[in-house]
Amino acid sequence: MAHVDIYPTSLRLLGRAVLVVGGGEHAARRAKGLLDAGALVTVVAPALSAPLAALHVAGLLSWEPRPYRSSDVDGVWFVHAATGHRSVDAQVAADAEAARLWCVNASDTAASSAWMPAVAVVDDVKIAVNAGGDSRRAQALRNAVATALESGSLPLRRSRRDPLVELGATAARDPLVELVETRERLGSETPAPLPAAGSVALVGGGPGDAGLITVRGRRLLAEADVVVVDRLGPRSLLAELDEDVRIIEVGKTPGHHPVPQEEINQILVREAQAGHRVVRLKGGDPYILGRGGEEAIHCREHGVEVEVVPGVTSAVSVPAAAGIPLTHRGLAKAFTLISGHEDLDQVPAGSDHTVVILMGIGTLNQSVKTLAAAGRGVDCPVAIIENGYAPNQRVTIGTLGTIAAQAAAVRVANPAVVVVGDVVRVSPLAPPELATGHYGTKPKTLTHP
Repeated sequence: MAHVDIYPTSLRLLGRAVLVVGGGEHAARRAKGLLDAGALVTVVAPALSAPLAALHVAGLLSWEPRPYRSSDVDGVWFVHAATGHRSVDAQVAADAEAARLWCVNASDTAASSAWMPAVAVVDDVKIAVNAGGDSRRAQALRNAVATALESGSLPLRRSRRDPLVELGATAARDPLVELVETRERLGSETPAPLPAAGSVALVGGGPGDAGLITVRGRRLLAEADVVVVDRLGPRSLLAELDEDVRIIEVGKTPGHHPVPQEEINQILVREAQAGHRVVRLKGGDPYILGRGGEEAIHCREHGVEVEVVPGVTSAVSVPAAAGIPLTHRGLAKAFTLISGHEDLDQVPAGSDHTVVILMGIGTLNQSVKTLAAAGRGVDCPVAIIENGYAPNQRVTIGTLGTIAAQAAAVRVANPAVVVVGDVVRVSPLAPPELATGHYGTKPKTLTHP
């Protein structure tokens, strides 16, 4: 069968009678899909597989426990032949053809008047792929498209246009009206649709590299109507958004907060209450020195649904960009994360306990003095990593006794992460007088007497 013979379409089977001939596993999968579409399914088969039997016992489909008869196609809208016997399936297909019914013949794709595509569902998007009768190829393509949608690399954002306005006054009837009337005929009721409710997602974007945002965060960003964005984080992703996605800048720099946190909270609630999908895109992780907790509480207090998507915090990822592990066998078993604006004299002493300081450049002179006096000494290694993962990343390594002068000489600036402790010695960028590549990790050499 040539590709040009196929006319892709979608069938609306809600409340319509369909016939499945066959009781095996394949028939069970097709019956389940038809039930999901709202069809009234009748199965004709001498016996049922366990999955089909479960659907029958649950009252979800009808079962005729006997061989197929030509009269079974009378009065149905769609037929699926899946007995596993070519002659029986061919007879079902011939009877359906005579009755001018579309029929899927599972035993003979080339002779089938209808094909079953490989199907996946992502939110309210249904993906259906045909590949010239090659089911494995169709499944592989379906999986690739579904993965791209789930990761946000393909658009999932809903259009907010009114379908009735687009179709015009002469268009077909509203599908929702048809759905309600059909279910009423079937003896069930469908509640009236509620106005669309907005939501807020606090998304941690990681240290700035677009490849380090989570799959969930990328997908929510692709679905957003409004993005409230910080100065840091994966800003390059903003260029991929639809032109009508509103971007609200609320970025802060040290000592300059043009949009106060209280106003940011109000923006999130206001936009969500207007029915928008709002993404609050932050650098790092929303709950690590990112005030995400305050934003989440404010949203919930105002009845706004809020989701928190963790991010790769710069406290861990940026040291890794310089080859510095925060814990390392034989060097450090724990670390403390702290803001440069906090008191450092209570941090556990000893260079075997790593200290990570965020927003610490402005207070660096005082911080190094405090840490040196608290038990680490002036020889404790220190690293400052600026613009982690960016093309202009720069690493400055010294000690508590030298790092302040080094930072001043090269004009170190935010955004930067300061790492204090012996783990700095592991960095491939450490100078020879500080470096160690194997401290505590070399296997012991066996000696024989």
